[in-house]
Amino acid sequence: MKKVAVLFLAMVLASCNFFTPEAKPQSIARVNDSYLFKEDIKDLVPSGTSKEDSTIIVRNFIDRWASQKLLMKAAEMNLSEERQEDYNKLIRQYKIDLYTSGYIEEVVKTTVDTLISEQELKAYYDQNKENFKTDGTLVKLRYIHLTKDHPKFQTIKSKFFDYRKSDKKFWDTYGLQLKSFVLNDSVWVEMNQVYKKLPFINPDNRGNYIATGKSIEKDDSLNVYLVKVKNVLDKNQVSPYEYLKPTLRQVILNNRKLELIKKFEKEITDDAIKNKKYEIYN
Repeated sequence: MKKVAVLFLAMVLASCNFFTPEAKPQSIARVNDSYLFKEDIKDLVPSGTSKEDSTIIVRNFIDRWASQKLLMKAAEMNLSEERQEDYNKLIRQYKIDLYTSGYIEEVVKTTVDTLISEQELKAYYDQNKENFKTDGTLVKLRYIHLTKDHPKFQTIKSKFFDYRKSDKKFWDTYGLQLKSFVLNDSVWVEMNQVYKKLPFINPDNRGNYIATGKSIEKDDSLNVYLVKVKNVLDKNQVSPYEYLKPTLRQVILNNRKLELIKKFEKEITDDAIKNKKYEIYN
C-alpha cells in the first residue's frame, strides 16, 4: 500500500511539472509561455548607473514587459474576431508602409542631386515669391550693449552710428569689451529675436523703436544699448530672397525627391509588367 502511495505522489509531481513550464536557460521572467531573457536587457542600464538605480530600472522594465504580455493575452481573449481582424489589417499595412518607405528613402538618399545653384534658387523665387509672404515683421539692424561707464564710450558710440567697414580693426579690438553686439545689419531677423537681444523693446512699445533708419540710445543705471535700424518689412509682405534661401533650397530638394519617387515607382512597375511579374486580369 505504501509503495502505491509513493508511486501516486510521484505521478502527481510529474503531472505538475508537465503543466508548469520549466525556466529556460538565461531567462529572467516568464508570462504564460513567453520568456524574457538576459539578452533582452543587456543594453538597458546606462554605464555608471548605481546598483540601486539599476535594480529599479530593470524591475520597471520587467513589470512593463509582463503587463504588456498579460494585456495582449487578455485582448486576444476578449476582443471580437472582427475587431482583431481590423487591427491585423492595420498591422499588415503598417509593415508594408514601413518597408517601402524605408527602401525608397535609401534609394532617394543615394540618387537625388542635392546640388542647387544660385541661378535655380533665384528662378524659383521669382516664379513663386507671391506664395511666400512674411508671417510677422522682419528687421535689419545692428546693436551694441555695453556698460555705461566704459572709458571709450563716446568713441564707440561715434563709430557705431557712423559705421564703416574700414573700422574692422577698431571693432576687433573693442568688441571683446562689449557685453554683446551685432554689427552685421545685412541679415533679416524676426521680431522675437529682437526682443531677446534688446529686452527694452516689447510688442507693446516696438512702434516707438522699430522704424527704418531709426537711431536709438537706451540706457539705465548701469548699461547702454545703441541700436541702428536699417530696414523694416511688415507682416504679409513678400519675403526677401536672402531670408527665404534656406526654405527655397529645402522646397526644391523636396520637389526633386517627390519627382524621383514618382519616376522610381513608375519604372519598377513598368519593369514588372515587362517581365511578366505584374499582370491585371480582366
